[in-house]
Amino acid sequence: MRLLITRPLPDKVMQAARTRFDVTARESTLPLTPEELRASLHDFDLVLPTLGDLYAAPVFADVPKPRARLLANFGVGYNHIDVATARAAGLAVTNTPGAVTDATADIALTLILMTARRAAEGERLVRSGQWQGWHPVQMLGLHVTGKRVGIIGMGRIGRAIARRCHFGFGMEVVFHNRSVTDPGLPARQVPLAEAMAADVVVIAVPGGPATRHLIGAEALAAMLPHAILVNIARGDVVDEAALIAALEQSRIAGAGLDVYEREPLVPEALRVLDTVTLLPHLGTAALEVREAMGMMALDNIIAFAEGRALPNAVA
Repeated sequence: MRLLITRPLPDKVMQAARTRFDVTARESTLPLTPEELRASLHDFDLVLPTLGDLYAAPVFADVPKPRARLLANFGVGYNHIDVATARAAGLAVTNTPGAVTDATADIALTLILMTARRAAEGERLVRSGQWQGWHPVQMLGLHVTGKRVGIIGMGRIGRAIARRCHFGFGMEVVFHNRSVTDPGLPARQVPLAEAMAADVVVIAVPGGPATRHLIGAEALAAMLPHAILVNIARGDVVDEAALIAALEQSRIAGAGLDVYEREPLVPEALRVLDTVTLLPHLGTAALEVREAMGMMALDNIIAFAEGRALPNAVA
């Protein structure tokens, strides 16, 4: 079976794939072009895509009888794939949950601490050569220990963040979730506005039409002036224009972002703000994690090829 791997993956994953399939691997680190998207459907049996490979309805419309039968997504988020249209065209879709949980939660804590304690701003000060030495009121930030964290989305990643915040920093945890759930630690499920009124707010919901701009002007208005917002979910969950307005008007103290609404485009209005920590989508950027993601995607592909139930079929 012919397998297309759309981006360079760790050597361990590539070697494992080549032992089982006829592999074509793109060398480009950029998303598939519109022409490549369509070619992937009619030239290959299996495709291992990832973030940015935009399998939208028009792509399937242009390939009414695709050869491909599986999109084994590399990553837990799959809002770049129109799953309903893919299914209608005869393709199964899988993802890689679990493998990304702890690494993404770690990045959330990184952004919480960097933003609350103004670490990125401080590093820029030191690198610029303008630091004049310690003094008692220099770069005062938010003390995280013992504060309240509001987590929007209490799935695997939300729970991992909650554990780190509660047990690591003694934080009170409140959360908003679309269904009633028990996170397995002391935490209160509350309406969105109440979760947004915490000292630290972390966005951890899946991407997709149901959550696009979930955090807009109304939700941001519920935040406290000293609070910070952290997004490790998908960029379009937050209305970037509304966030920029809240930051520029000092209605919130800061933001820590690993994802962006029009990634990789990051608005200059965000880049010039010292109150914002900006990371280049580092959520799962550790070799062992990326290897685990790749092997999980490959497990889905092998199961499909062998006619077995897919371990991680997208519901």
